[in-house]
Amino acid sequence: MMGCLPTKQVGRSTHSLNPREAVALAAETSCENVDLPDFVNIATGTPFTVNEVEALYDLFRKLSNSIIKDGLIHKEEFHLALFRNKKTNLFVDRVFDLFDQKGNGVIEFDEFVRSLSVFHPDAPEEQKAGFAFKLYDLRQTGFIERHELKEMVLALLDESDLNITSDAVEMIVDRTFDQADTKGDERIDQEEWNEFVKNNPYVLRNMTLPYLKDLTMIFPSFVIHSEVSEADMVA
Repeated sequence: MMGCLPTKQVGRSTHSLNPREAVALAAETSCENVDLPDFVNIATGTPFTVNEVEALYDLFRKLSNSIIKDGLIHKEEFHLALFRNKKTNLFVDRVFDLFDQKGNGVIEFDEFVRSLSVFHPDAPEEQKAGFAFKLYDLRQTGFIERHELKEMVLALLDESDLNITSDAVEMIVDRTFDQADTKGDERIDQEEWNEFVKNNPYVLRNMTLPYLKDLTMIFPSFVIHSEVSEADMVA
């Protein structure tokens, strides 16, 4: 275990440290034994380099300690930090549930990285299409049904603060099913969905976050919209 240093004796700013050094410093100043994740293993199978995973860990530590200081991202922290609010929203809840791959109600670091990797510009289109399909498959039946699509459209509009008429929403749903439901069984399966997004690439437009291709050791500040101050977020 690292030796404990009183906070007032620490002269270097955490902003000048890389993520690994920052965690080590946090361990020393808080007298806690902090175990670093296996960055190499977590990076495996993702478009991220090991250095980029370390940079994401710096972001993860801030998000996971913004409200509940336990090193795990809870739904409230997810809402506040990434979506600028605490209000309940089906879209936000679905994204959280897909990031929470273990289904234990929190997002751990490996889940955070692997889920976020789907949004990397170099991630395969089929991964993006698969994530989007699960997003709309609310009941996890392996199909997107008409009422599920409508619920998600309404949730997306609510999250975007867009107001359109109920007739316009029905038109969006009808048009999507007209194009995607090629088997005519009033539901969209994965194969139909893949073909639909291939013919309508705009559907996956929000599944790519360009800045993930050029991560620096300090994650772009515009990603964090939290009302929690930087000082409060540092463990």
